[in-house]
Formats: sequence, C-alpha cells, structure tokens
Amino acid sequence: MSNGFTMPVRVYMEDTDAGGIVYYVNYLKFMERARSEWLRTLGLNQQSLLDDGTQLVVYRLACHYSKPARLDDALIVSTNIENVGRCRMTFLQQVQRDEELLCAATVEIACLCAHKMRPKAWPKAWPKTLQALG
Repeated sequence: MSNGFTMPVRVYMEDTDAGGIVYYVNYLKFMERARSEWLRTLGLNQQSLLDDGTQLVVYRLACHYSKPARLDDALIVSTNIENVGRCRMTFLQQVQRDEELLCAATVEIACLCAHKMRPKAWPKAWPKTLQALG
C-alpha cells in the first residue's frame, strides 16, 4: 500500500538509561504514539472506538535495533501500512536520526470487541478511509 506518516520525537532524559542511551522499550512507545497520531490525522478516533466497545491491541511485533539513540537526539518515526485485513492491520515502522536507521519494526494490530476480547471487523468507516490511502 502506498501511504506514510512521519512524526518528530525528541529524546528526553526520561527516555534514556543512566548512560544517556534510549531504553529499548521506548522505541516501541515512540512507534505507538506515531500510529495513534497517524490515525488522528485520518479522523479515526480511538476514544470513540473505546466508547463503542472496540479496542485496538498489538497482536504481533518484530523489532530490530540497529544503533542507539541518545539524549537530546531529534528523531523521526515513520509509519506505513503493509497490509489491512478484516480485523488486523500490519504496520512497518522505523525510527531514524537524520537518514540513519536506528530501529525498525513490523507491528500487527488487531481490532477486538472490548467486552468479549475476541476479533472484530474494523468499524464501517475505517476500510473506506484506509483504502483511500492505497
């Protein structure tokens, strides 16, 4: 699918370990924020999903760390859709400093019924919006 979203992130002290290097799990937090902001720009509101009993969860994740980010680095987090299914969506995400790849991940999210915790098809408005990206 052809699409893409980027979001700047600054590395703060709270993101690092005692040596000033970004703690590994914080890359996943940066990616989560980028996915959420991307959905927001598309007019797809996660709070309204929760209100309707729908929840988005990470189903599968594969991550490769190439180089460390450090305190005060200016990063760019990119988000691209690889695939959209009936109740799952796969993202390709990267964290870069300038043109240098620091971390790459494939993140698959699932749409669930919040009450039953079972797979659920995307809300009706979502496929049209997502297809428009393709």
